[in-house]
Amino acid sequence: MTKVTIERLGHQGDGIAHGPIFASRTLPGETVEGDLDGTRLTAPRIVTPSSDRVSPKCRHYKTCGGCALQHASDAFVAGWQQDVVTRALGAVGLSAPLRRLHTSPASSRRRAAFTGRRTKKGAIVGFHGPASDVVIAVPDCQIVRPSLLAALPALEDITRIGASRKSSLRLSVTDTDTGLDVAVTDGKPLDNDLRQVLIEISNTAGFARISWDDEVIAQRVAPILRMGTAPVPVPPGAFLQATAEGELALLTSIKDAVGGAGKILDLFAGCGTFALPLSLAAEVHAVESEQSLLDALDAGWRHATGVKRVTTERRDLFRRPLTPDELQRFDAIVIDPPRAGAEAQIHEIAAAKVQRIAAISCNPVTFARDAAILTNSGYRLDWIDIVDQFRWSPHVEVAAGLTLA
Repeated sequence: MTKVTIERLGHQGDGIAHGPIFASRTLPGETVEGDLDGTRLTAPRIVTPSSDRVSPKCRHYKTCGGCALQHASDAFVAGWQQDVVTRALGAVGLSAPLRRLHTSPASSRRRAAFTGRRTKKGAIVGFHGPASDVVIAVPDCQIVRPSLLAALPALEDITRIGASRKSSLRLSVTDTDTGLDVAVTDGKPLDNDLRQVLIEISNTAGFARISWDDEVIAQRVAPILRMGTAPVPVPPGAFLQATAEGELALLTSIKDAVGGAGKILDLFAGCGTFALPLSLAAEVHAVESEQSLLDALDAGWRHATGVKRVTTERRDLFRRPLTPDELQRFDAIVIDPPRAGAEAQIHEIAAAKVQRIAAISCNPVTFARDAAILTNSGYRLDWIDIVDQFRWSPHVEVAAGLTLA
């Protein structure tokens, strides 16, 4: 039995003691003990709890790996998130005012990727346990919308008939304005019998649509999400912001950053999450690598009201970033890259000297790297907002405004 005192939290939310020794679901200042397996304290027992420790809100917390920080007070988590961002900036010699922090409420996640696995008695659908391949049922999950929880029995039915004995299903569920969109992958090969049963399950559950490995099996009504005034028909399994509240917070930050720009470039535009609301006040050119997302964006724009012109371009921004000559046609740039950031595109933006940049990132480390490229080229990092759409997880998202100094 090893006893340690937790000194800080790492970027994955684990407590870190001298060594380093890692202990999950612990807090700084706590004395904990457990069996040491390499550098990890297994099943740590809290000897001296922190004043920031609270009772988890979810009864599944001990066994489910979907959340990592329900044992910490909201005030502690907010401070830790700010520290994560400050440390990432400090590592590249940057600092900026942390302007505001938005935390999405409990039970607000409108999309989730569940795992489905057949059992001897039927099926289980839920999330993986902490650092485990075990699937934990989560009928009272506190992070997803009630509409997603209500779909669990139907998802279990899908798993029973669609999963093989040796593998798991991935069930991506999105709550759209017109109903649930269910996209299933990693299942059995689709045949006529399976197709018919899937249609029956979908109809009984009232799903808007169900797809199987990107093939639409049944569609009662087109899954629509409104972006600004545009009704967007989202493709199966499309990337969307995790919560409506978080999306609004990010959009508010972006509007602050672009100001009164008349021509805006939206990079990694997806299906128009930001481009379409921004088109109410400015012309927007949206660039994205997935044609299905651009088609959805364009369809939404064509049925929108009160919008200015929106154009689209399919382009792999990692292999072929926009050049300074192309970038200089715009008054402001919005960029929301994947976790790896967009280093090649950022170098081109730095050379183009566009006046205003709204930068969104789900990785403070790559954000800091890209921000340093811009500030070394004459930009000023004016402010940063933190947006927590993945409540009780170690995921930290930032929005920032940059202007030419």
